Amino acid sequence: MAKSPDSSNSTPAGSSAVKRGLFSRKPKEAKVKKPSRLKQIREVFNMTRRHDPMVPWLMLLVFLGVVAVSFLVGFWLENWITGLIIGIPLGLLGATLILSRRAERAAFAQIENQPGASGAALGTLRRGWITEEQPVAVNPRTQDAVFRAIGRPGVVLVSEGPSHRVKPLLDAERKRLARILPNVTVHVIESGRGEGQVPLSQVAKKMGKLKKELTKLEVNAVSKRIASLGNRLPIPKGIDPYKARPNRGR
Repeated sequence: MAKSPDSSNSTPAGSSAVKRGLFSRKPKEAKVKKPSRLKQIREVFNMTRRHDPMVPWLMLLVFLGVVAVSFLVGFWLENWITGLIIGIPLGLLGATLILSRRAERAAFAQIENQPGASGAALGTLRRGWITEEQPVAVNPRTQDAVFRAIGRPGVVLVSEGPSHRVKPLLDAERKRLARILPNVTVHVIESGRGEGQVPLSQVAKKMGKLKKELTKLEVNAVSKRIASLGNRLPIPKGIDPYKARPNRGR
């Protein structure tokens, strides 16, 4: 009688391939190489120079001025070499600060008069502020909007659009906040170039000068209170409110 083939030797080739696949190493994912710091600075410099052609000369003037002062102080102390050693890094730091300031202005100039510019301005706030990416009130027809930030000064509403058009949105949101937060100060800042409005690049600076009235714990409590009541605008996550259109079928 013929011997039956050993079942252990008759394992399909596919199963062994599966076993090998279980213990095989996963292919390494290609790492996205981040641009170097020098490349980032060069890109920022080129962007700023396109908007502000004077920035290279200002940077050079600050650098040479700081180095010259350091050299003169070192020469007066009979140690001009040390003066240069200290002056060159300080000159580079001064030139970098000029580039940073001018780059911020150039960035704001590029997004000015675009929908969502006020929200982008709130993104430059320092720590201690709670902001939202989506506006709390928006007019789909005119694209006027109101953004909100919560910090130690209280609640700040930042509008986007002409004063006469955005005023109803501001008043409605301010009244809503007064009902749910009667003891919290609500500040209003209108961003823009019109009369009584604050330029976009100065919004964060103006908010930083507001008088502090709340503690950090109270800021979190106010944020949770507003979040628990929900937003007045039923904006689904991931939907651009500026692309919304009124339903003309009604």
